[in-house]
Amino acid sequence: MASQSQGIHQLLQAEKRAKEKLEEAKKRKAKRIRQAKEEALAEADQYRLRRDREFRGKESKALGSQSSLAEEAEAQARASIAELTGSYGRCAEAVLARLLGTVCAVEPRVHLNFRASD
Repeated sequence: MASQSQGIHQLLQAEKRAKEKLEEAKKRKAKRIRQAKEEALAEADQYRLRRDREFRGKESKALGSQSSLAEEAEAQARASIAELTGSYGRCAEAVLARLLGTVCAVEPRVHLNFRASD
């Protein structure tokens, strides 16, 4: 019976060692998963920062070109206004004289479609 009790005792110890090894393996696995998760989060943060920097660069480049386009449009508008003002100054008197001449020169004529009914 002592050999049987010794065999049972050995089996219990073997089962205990197996449980301990299983627990250790579970802990190592949990640790690896936790570490992989932390690494993935760090990598995702780095990717997000890199993409954000790229976006900000492209955005500033696009906005810079938009502001230069606005400045060019403003300059063209000023040039057009200056040209029109100069043209007005040169031609205002001639146009007014022509307009007044046309309005004031009355020439009575019979309309083309007029039919005398006698």
